[in-house]
Formats: sequence, C-alpha cells, structure tokens
Amino acid sequence: MEDQSLRGLKLNHRERRFIKFASVEYQGQLYMTPQDFIESVTDSEPRPRLKRRTLWDKDLDRFHQETPSLSKGSPDMFRTIFDKGIISYTEYLFLLSILTKPQTGFRIAFNMFDTDGNQRVDKEEFLVLMEMITAGVFQAYATWVSDTASDSTDVKTTKKIEATKQVLEKIFSTARRDRLNRALEGVVKVADEGLYPTGEEEAEPLEDELQKSHVVDTTLLVHFFGRRGKQDLKFEEFKMFMENLQTEVLEIEFNEFSKGLPAITELDFARILLRYTYLQSDQYEMYLERLLDRIPDGQGITFNEFKSFCQFLNTLDDFAIAMRMYTLADQPISQEEFHRAVKICTGAELSSHIVDTVFKIFDDDGDGQLSYKEFIAIMRDRLHRGFKTQLPSEGWEGFKACIKEEMTRDDPSTPSL
Repeated sequence: MEDQSLRGLKLNHRERRFIKFASVEYQGQLYMTPQDFIESVTDSEPRPRLKRRTLWDKDLDRFHQETPSLSKGSPDMFRTIFDKGIISYTEYLFLLSILTKPQTGFRIAFNMFDTDGNQRVDKEEFLVLMEMITAGVFQAYATWVSDTASDSTDVKTTKKIEATKQVLEKIFSTARRDRLNRALEGVVKVADEGLYPTGEEEAEPLEDELQKSHVVDTTLLVHFFGRRGKQDLKFEEFKMFMENLQTEVLEIEFNEFSKGLPAITELDFARILLRYTYLQSDQYEMYLERLLDRIPDGQGITFNEFKSFCQFLNTLDDFAIAMRMYTLADQPISQEEFHRAVKICTGAELSSHIVDTVFKIFDDDGDGQLSYKEFIAIMRDRLHRGFKTQLPSEGWEGFKACIKEEMTRDDPSTPSL
C-alpha cells in the first residue's frame, strides 16, 4: 500500500501516517511495531524497507513471551522491544493522546470505569475506555459519510468510497471496521437508490463489537493485563506507563541534539520548539537570530528542564484559558505572570532559566512581555507533531513546503481528527 495508491482517498493525516509507518501485517490487518511508533513521532520518514513483514501465529506467541510485565516497564521499553511487538491503529491514536494530553483527562476517564472505587480496571473496561478516548474517529466519519451522500451520488463517488473502504479495512480493528463498513455501505446504497440515510437502524451493542475487535492480543494488552488477560490495571501503573512513554520520546528528541552531553544549547532548544511549526523560513530564522542576540553565551538546558516544559505544553488549552481570564484585552504577560499560570495549570514550576529562554525567543521588542497568543499558536504546532504532516522548517525547502501545504490542504469535507 504505497503513497500513490492513497491519492484521492478520504484519509486524514493520522491514517496516512499510520499506513506510512506500519511495517508489519497480521491476518490482513496493518500494525505498527513499537519502533515504528517511536519513529512516527520523532522522524519525518520511516526506515527504508522493501515491503511489509507478514507475521504468523508463532511470531505473536514469541512476542507475547518477550513482552515485559507492568512491573518491568521503563523509559526505554519501546526501544527495547523494537520490532518484536504490534500496535493497532486504535492504540496508535491512544498513544498519541498520551503524548499530547494532560494526565487529568485520563484520570477522569479511568475513574468513570472504576465503579467500585478501587483505582483499577480490567481488560474489557480498558478496551471501552480506549474506544471512548479515540471515539472522535467515527464521529468524524459519520459527518463525512453524510456530507458525501448529500454532495454527489454518481459512480465516481461510489468508487472513491469503495477504494477508501478497502484501505481503511487494513488499519481498523474488527469492531471499528464493522461500524465503518455499515456507514460506508449506507452511502453506496444512497448512491444506488438516490436516497439519504435515515440513521434509524439500530446499532449493535458496543460490548459485542468490543469482544470481536480484539481477537488479537497486542503488545499493549499483554503488557497491561498479562498473557492470559486476567490481570487488572491500576491507575498508578497506567500513570507510570504514560510518564515512561513521554520520557522515552523526549529522551530520543533531546539526545538528537545533546550528542551525549548533559544539556543542549538554548539555540537547540529553540530549534526543537520550532521544528514542527508552519513558520516561513524568514520567520524561523528571525526567532533563532533574536535568541542568539539576547543570549550570546548560554548556560544550557538540562533534560529535566526540557521535559518539564514539554509536559507543560500538554496543558496548553488550560494555559490559554488561564491567560484569557487573567489578562484584560489580550495584554502581553510578564515572566512572573507566566510562572503563576504554569503553576496553576500543572501544579509544578518551570525553572527560571527556561522561562527566561522562552521569553528571549518570543518577546518581540525585548520589553520583558510575552504575546501569549502568538506563543500558544506556535506551541500548538509543536504539541501536535505526530498528528500533522511534518514539514521542513529551515531554508528554501521549508518555505516551499509551507506554501505547498497551504495550497493542497484537504477540502472541508475531509474529516479532521
């Protein structure tokens, strides 16, 4: 399934990215390996490969035996497992959420299924929780299906729907494929009969579909619930898994610039913040030159400082709300006010040096005040690095890529997740 075969299909960025990086196939369904996932959020392109590797039952049995238990989880687990594990598309979305959302949202979702208050869920409850967190996929597709039906009922539209369905069948689990197929078949029927779907057909019980959806025990499920799937998952254990995953991804990114040293330069920190943004090349260079002028001899940014700042970015929506409530008429904010807002949103404090560095990057006129709207807009691009098409951000190639992206964005009928 190469890129050229996907042209013209109604696939969003995350679906295309999953298909691009997924390197294995089992029983006709595409999966990522843990290494594929790490590369999908840290690299622009997957490792070169001739074709996807087909897995057999004996391969999965071996994977299950080598999957570490929860008690042996670590910040290098994905790198250690490497290509001896599988991650489904649903889990891909779930893991992306872990990298970009605050932990409070997961605690709330976790508590919804913790009916007896013992701070743990079983395997079936967790599958429902994961479905709930990634449920926007099907809400978006329901909208697209309806819009497609109302826009056109010609043969070309029908063929596009069928081609899209064939691709999506390769990445969605059984339950999700069933629901998507019913929706897409409804559009095909509309095209044949010239009718609009009524939406009155009774849906199958969610529980039945979930039981069908995970015939395959993935690496995450074995890690969380054991080979037999009988263990319970405590929230504190899940919280540690989230922290380990975030740390692992950030370590990879940090080490790319640190070259084995305990700190990165302030300039490298700026490059990391700006690398996934949609800035034009002259804007990108302006931020870097401004920082160099203001911090000619920096003291460096440690990994703990870098990690704390990236974890703060996961609360960016809360920070934006705090800023709107705190300031009047969208006035710029001082470093003291920035510190206070971060503490309110995260319960933790950022180092004075890293906040000062952020202000040196984004303070337009050097008056010690930050235009938080501009800061938030740029940091949103940084936060959603695994969700959007990654573009070069330096030089002429970066400029051309930005222009091309703006000119070739999916039309409004394409679901955006």
